[in-house]
Amino acid sequence: MKQEYTITIYTENQIGLLNRIAIIFSRRKISIESFNTSPTESDSVYRFTIVINETEDVVKKLCKQIEKQVEVLKAYYNTNDEIVWQEMGLFKVPADIIAAKVPVERLLREYGAKAVVIRNDYIVFETTGHREEIEKLINALEPYGLIEFVRSARVAIIKNSKGFHDKLKEFEKSEPAEELIENEFLNQQEEVFSM
Repeated sequence: MKQEYTITIYTENQIGLLNRIAIIFSRRKISIESFNTSPTESDSVYRFTIVINETEDVVKKLCKQIEKQVEVLKAYYNTNDEIVWQEMGLFKVPADIIAAKVPVERLLREYGAKAVVIRNDYIVFETTGHREEIEKLINALEPYGLIEFVRSARVAIIKNSKGFHDKLKEFEKSEPAEELIENEFLNQQEEVFSM
């Protein structure tokens, strides 16, 4: 049975990797609901957070396929119960409506929204929460003249995880990288070109 899964991928920062991962999804005809990439607590490691609706079997195979990419360190998949996640929404509302309508101000407080830009013609509010909560606020603001709305991609942390940084340190202890050997031929070529 299909359900929402969050795939967390830890990678090296390499040009072209995003494209190769996107191709894996498109070849399998899997629609991506949300996609976010960000640095992690480790300088050289990046985290992709991807949300899809699929069966567990398909998601498991997808993660294995993603891990075959050279720059991918690890790919995890989790249900919504196994992660802590949030999305952010920005709402642009006419300033005169906010000033004149008390219910709108009360509504924004109820959803924990705060003003991030105040101008004479409009006010931009920001709130964080689950997608359903943000969509409820959209529906509640529409009758009052919602000018514009945008929602961010999901950010998520796995509940039962010690963090990938510790696992990376353990891996480096058990399988240290080979010592880098200078390539004499390349060094000679660089000297020739620098003359």
